[in-house]
Amino acid sequence: MTADSNDPPATEPFVAHGPARRSGSILLVVLIAVGIVAVAVWLMTIGRTQAQPYILGVLALLATVGLFTLFALAAGIIRFSDRATDDPVMARIADQAQEGLVVTDSRGHVVYSNAAYLRLTGAAGPQDVRPVERVFIGNPDVSEAVFRLLKAAREGRRQQEEVRVAGHEAGQGGEQGRWLRLRVRPLGEGKRDARYAVWSIADVTRDREDQEDVFQELRHAIEYLDHAPCGFFSVNPAGEIAYINATLANWLDYDLAEIGSGGLKLTDIVSGDGAALLTSIAAVPGEVKTEVFDIDLRMRGGKTVPVRLYHKLAFGADGAAGASRTLVISRARDEHSDPERAAEVRFMRFFDHTPMAIATVDRGGNVVGANARYAKLAQGLNGEGGAAKSIFRAVNPRDRGLLIAAINQAAEGQGDIAPVEVMLDGAKERFAQFFVTTVEKDERDAETAIVYMLETTERRALENQINQSQKMEMVGQLAGGIAHDFNNVLSAIMMANDFLLNAHKPTDPSFQDIMQIKQNATRAATLVRQLLAFSRRQTLRPQVLDLGDALSDLTMLLRRLIGEKVKLDLVHGRDLWPVKVDVSQFEQVVVNLAVNARDAMPDGGKLIIRTANVPTEEAAQLANKGMPAADYVKIEISDTGTGIPPEIIDKIFEPFFSTKEVGKGTGLGLSTVYGIVKQTGGFVYVDSVPGGGTTFRIYLPRHRQEQEVAPEAQTGNGAAKDAAAEAAKPKPDLTGQGTILLVEDEDGLRSLNARGLRSRGYSVIEAANGVEALEAFEENNGAVDLVVSDVVMPEMDGPTLLKEMRSRNAELKIIFVSGYAEDAFEKSLPENQQFAFLPKPFTLTQLVAAVKETMTAN
Repeated sequence: MTADSNDPPATEPFVAHGPARRSGSILLVVLIAVGIVAVAVWLMTIGRTQAQPYILGVLALLATVGLFTLFALAAGIIRFSDRATDDPVMARIADQAQEGLVVTDSRGHVVYSNAAYLRLTGAAGPQDVRPVERVFIGNPDVSEAVFRLLKAAREGRRQQEEVRVAGHEAGQGGEQGRWLRLRVRPLGEGKRDARYAVWSIADVTRDREDQEDVFQELRHAIEYLDHAPCGFFSVNPAGEIAYINATLANWLDYDLAEIGSGGLKLTDIVSGDGAALLTSIAAVPGEVKTEVFDIDLRMRGGKTVPVRLYHKLAFGADGAAGASRTLVISRARDEHSDPERAAEVRFMRFFDHTPMAIATVDRGGNVVGANARYAKLAQGLNGEGGAAKSIFRAVNPRDRGLLIAAINQAAEGQGDIAPVEVMLDGAKERFAQFFVTTVEKDERDAETAIVYMLETTERRALENQINQSQKMEMVGQLAGGIAHDFNNVLSAIMMANDFLLNAHKPTDPSFQDIMQIKQNATRAATLVRQLLAFSRRQTLRPQVLDLGDALSDLTMLLRRLIGEKVKLDLVHGRDLWPVKVDVSQFEQVVVNLAVNARDAMPDGGKLIIRTANVPTEEAAQLANKGMPAADYVKIEISDTGTGIPPEIIDKIFEPFFSTKEVGKGTGLGLSTVYGIVKQTGGFVYVDSVPGGGTTFRIYLPRHRQEQEVAPEAQTGNGAAKDAAAEAAKPKPDLTGQGTILLVEDEDGLRSLNARGLRSRGYSVIEAANGVEALEAFEENNGAVDLVVSDVVMPEMDGPTLLKEMRSRNAELKIIFVSGYAEDAFEKSLPENQQFAFLPKPFTLTQLVAAVKETMTAN
């Protein structure tokens, strides 16, 4: 072990031992051992009595030495030397190091330090060596860094800090500050093995000064570049402007303080398709390319400035484009100085701003020159970062032969070349039309043809939508025609069924069978009504109803529509307020949303329909744009499907917008939902999470009973007889007297209607069409109290019949019956014509009720 008092001078290692010192220590130990043995032998030769005082003295001396040694070890006065510090070569290497080195143990005591450490810490000598944390005590800025280093040393981690200290703190005279780099590295793996820590201190003031010099030079270069007589900007691979000089910013009317780093994009300052032109440079791995472009830059106010760009772009070894460097020369003065240069500027502006892509190609289809529109159209094809070098690579392989043939015709000098419609190559389905023209041959030029390219993707999509719309219109007309004919059949069935019900008592065995016929006929009438709503040929009449009952009636149809894979849950709110809507419209809204939800869950899922009242206070707290605070009834339709992407959610209510595959959607479903809800006075909103499902919320205004007015008389224009409302009324006396002219082209239905009217006491004159009705009217000298007529009939339809009869008797009362909507024929009548309307199919009760009410009305 070694005591502090025996340490070498400051120019030597603090705890370094050479071979001579090691041998001297061994000799000292041998001498002490020989001395102890000699004293023991001497004590054995004398008497016991005489030896006892000497033995006690030796023991007391050894005890004193032992206690002193323990206290010295505890105080750090005496330390055991590490065998690693005894290597003279390592000690000399450490002393020659420019960095100050110090080794501390787990308790923070200094085990070793080199001469540079003594010098940097300003130690007076080896006895004045202090650990790092004590060197900088009293300096709060440095203490924080030292604390982090100590923490890293205790945790077995490496750490580095750079601190600035005053000159006297760094072992230097004067007040000038110095920069020191402090490092700590534990000796061992992990926290447990790190018994020692190596600290190093290096003076990095000169490095800092060099960095400051470089920074100042860079600042001067940037200042020069900012005020250069030409513009300059740099764009990173993400398309963001990483740097723009003050000259160019001034040209474009931008304030550098407002722009900041990344505040502008290339598309913000490059007009039209010029940005695509700059990114159309074909990638060559490992090369640097410089291209010249004549384009327009866009000022902040929207004006343009003609410029010439010297665009330098470096590509990495993998072909990826790096940051670009672009020099900008203003050509605005060229428009007024040299006529030839002014013409060149104007042509290039026209060439790059034309909405049609233009490219000149050689016979092999290689692009010799192209405008900005072509660069934008061809960009991204075949997965390339720039435009394809060969124009053929922009075309799908299946259509390349058509373009090759057209360019060959141009190379042969043919002037009349038919346009070529092709599919472009790429991830998305895109189409374009190519117009190829020949150019005058010149041996100095490589151009063989000029190719004008017009993208037709949107046009083809619009044509497909129009064709689909026309197809749906034809389907609607077909559905409407079928529904009209089926209404006649249903009317006959329902009328005959009423006769059977009147002839049988509830106790008759066949009465239940007749009731089954009636119920199924009513269901069939509902399906026909939905067909007519689809074909938009049904009268849309709002009525007061309970949404809970309406949804319950629709449940069976919804289950058939969504299939077995989708579970339907219907959750009714309590005490729902009434609303006034058209039943068929409301059903169409729910059906459209249910079908969309089914398509969003191809593997199955859950469709939940909830209803609830939304009072005014709650509506006012909702963040629904455009919806005033009022009482509403909410219908919420949720699914667990794929959701709607955020980028298209604002477009889903647009007509003809569809995300489904071609042939699987018309793009009219949600637009119809939106239109119906808005016409009803309601609001519709959508929330969707991609992969988490979609929720449509429909708010319909609450209908209050005081809003109701007296129903319009049946003799008024557009009056109709609602079957459900009539059925709920107490049964009145439906018998009557008078002469009725019944006009119906269906013999069976006419016979049943006449039979029912006669059974209620009316005299009935039958006619198969309008011509026969006029003849019967003349034969009876106009003695007719009421005309009940079909609308669509051969030879003479209902509206024509009304005109003819009103010309003979202006006060004649008429009821039209039809499976079509009232407004389908109302436009063919003169204005202010009064008539009643009864939609097919109808029951006997509905027919005689309409006749009785019209006959008694003023």
